[in-house]
Amino acid sequence: MRTAGSARRMAAVAAAGLVLLAGCGGGGGERGDGKGDGAGKGERPGGPARGASATTHLKNIPEVGAALRSRIPAGSRQVVAVYGEGVNSADATVVLYDKGAKGWDQKGRWAAHNGRRGWTTHHHEGDKRSPVGVFALTDAGGVLADPGGKLPYTHSAAFTPPSYWSKNTRHDFDYVVAINYNRVKGTSPLDPARPEGQSKGGGVWLHMDHGSGTSACISVPKSGMQALLRALDPARHPVVVMGDKAHLAG
Repeated sequence: MRTAGSARRMAAVAAAGLVLLAGCGGGGGERGDGKGDGAGKGERPGGPARGASATTHLKNIPEVGAALRSRIPAGSRQVVAVYGEGVNSADATVVLYDKGAKGWDQKGRWAAHNGRRGWTTHHHEGDKRSPVGVFALTDAGGVLADPGGKLPYTHSAAFTPPSYWSKNTRHDFDYVVAINYNRVKGTSPLDPARPEGQSKGGGVWLHMDHGSGTSACISVPKSGMQALLRALDPARHPVVVMGDKAHLAG
């Protein structure tokens, strides 16, 4: 028997072309022209540094101030922290934290990119900036098959970027995790619905990195996306906390 959720996912796949034309963040796609986007960065291997006690049994997520910390749901036991280098920078670092009996432990760390123009607290369609905030992570998908994750996963060729996009973006959406900014929770990342209106943008995802800034998404190396997909567990209510370092600390 088909559930309402599965029906919505199939309808979303049918509308995929419109979503990808709107692009990650609703600004015409990840063209990857590299102009002012920041150079590609090497991967920082996952897992805490050997002997680095500062990455284990933490009371709070590092460098996240009271304002955003208060928006992390009490039941969330997994946090993907995105530390942007600066308000106008496309460079970032993604860190996965998991909460155990003794506090938060770092489980992975990767070089990453955000919107090519940086960050904003008032994101709108086409501004090429990533939205600052705390957002749930509930749905995933991609061109490639599910690598063994726990989030609901839409496996579809409909994630393939249009052929006229730059070649270096061709694999951006091999793996994606939808960031619940202006979207309907529990639907495929391809779902075009924008509950707060089209002008506020949408389609903001975690996806694979092409070496420079995005339209609004957060991009991570392939191994990082695989690790995140395998780690994120709906039972642990994962969220992403994202922004430039100044806004995060506020």
